[in-house]
Amino acid sequence: MELSIDLLKQIAINVYDAINPLLGTKKAAEKAQRGAGGDISMQIDLIAEKVVINTLENENANLLLISEELGERYIGNKEKANKSQNVIIIDPVDGSNNAVRGIPYCSISIAYAIGRTINDIKKAVILDLNTKDIYWAIKGDGAYLNNNRIHVSDLDITDNCFLELNLPMKNFFKHLDNLRPILKRSYRIRVLGSSALTLCQLAKGSMEAFINLRETNRLVDVAAGLLILKEAGGEIFSLNGSKIEGDLSIFLKFPFIASNNKLVPFLKKELSSND
Repeated sequence: MELSIDLLKQIAINVYDAINPLLGTKKAAEKAQRGAGGDISMQIDLIAEKVVINTLENENANLLLISEELGERYIGNKEKANKSQNVIIIDPVDGSNNAVRGIPYCSISIAYAIGRTINDIKKAVILDLNTKDIYWAIKGDGAYLNNNRIHVSDLDITDNCFLELNLPMKNFFKHLDNLRPILKRSYRIRVLGSSALTLCQLAKGSMEAFINLRETNRLVDVAAGLLILKEAGGEIFSLNGSKIEGDLSIFLKFPFIASNNKLVPFLKKELSSND
């Protein structure tokens, strides 16, 4: 049985109800074990993930769950899940460090696929855990913020473009030097801390580009944002300009560039010159 967009939204709302009161508290920041994604899980992450699992189990769903904390786990009947090819990819709290420090920029990210590859993602929901705004998309039907359709901006490099950076600390200044031609043409640079939510900022036209050079960037962080941005008219591609592809897995990690369609030629040209 295919999962509805309304169920995905309800999962996100259930997480909001449990997590929003904890934002910025000591309880949220309590350390737990290291999650499957590689980071140390905090209580806020584990609570959010438990809400997701409970909601799916209450709906008698049969699917493969790929999650930041527990990794990969079947919900319901494994045989039925494999037959239906239903997969949910979640980051229960994207921007956990912001969340526990009381910085109002964090989200829950949910992507739903029928199949086992990135191209099989059919539905996506990202909920802002501070404002309760819901960004969502169904493949082929556009992207939305709450009830309103959204679209990327039409600014090009000659306009006042906003850019977000996410750079690894290793060779940090070398990366900055390589990006100098791009940074010089940008109007403002941001470093916000929730990749999922930033892809939504691009999708609604509040920013123009997102350069994420971290090799450790995980599928769970951006699976939902990939679809929302594409449905809003934006593009996302690898550092060599190729399409982002791969099998759905907790182990899939990749750097990427995301932008409105007007900036794609400029970004690809400048990035290729660094090869």
